Amino acid sequence: MHQLLSSPRIITTARLSLLPPGPEHLPDLIRLKSDESVFGHMLHGTRPPERTREELEDDMDFWRVRGYGTWSVFLRETGEFLGIAGLMERPDGRGVAVRFALWPACRGKGYAREAARAALEFGHAAGLARIIGVARETNLASRAVLSDCGMRQAGEFEHRGNRMVLFESLAAKPG
Repeated sequence: MHQLLSSPRIITTARLSLLPPGPEHLPDLIRLKSDESVFGHMLHGTRPPERTREELEDDMDFWRVRGYGTWSVFLRETGEFLGIAGLMERPDGRGVAVRFALWPACRGKGYAREAARAALEFGHAAGLARIIGVARETNLASRAVLSDCGMRQAGEFEHRGNRMVLFESLAAKPG
């Protein structure tokens, strides 16, 4: 499905380039994470610029320690920044989760599915036996992305008055 470029942490898919975040991505990340239509649905909501800067440093450290993390997602054809996708440790202790947040203009084009699928493949190849995904019960688009990536529904829980649906992807057993 994807091909590795010069760095084993860079993923290319049919239409996308996924790059581990660096300081050069900060302006795009500030715009994305402060946008209510994108990050209003994410855990902890929108972020001010200083928090985004801190999260970028955390994301870069996470890559150094874990060997996986969140990517900045770009359209290969134009180099346009589309959003983020990747793997993160959930703060609630449920495990490593796939996440994605792309500009509203990207919706309905399959970019989130493409990026999330690549992140899942990367995570399992890196040794993660189980990767989860979480979406609000009412967020049918995100639930569809998680299902279309081959994840199966594995439970529900309540978070800040919202019913959340838990999905999981299990690595194929060798043999």
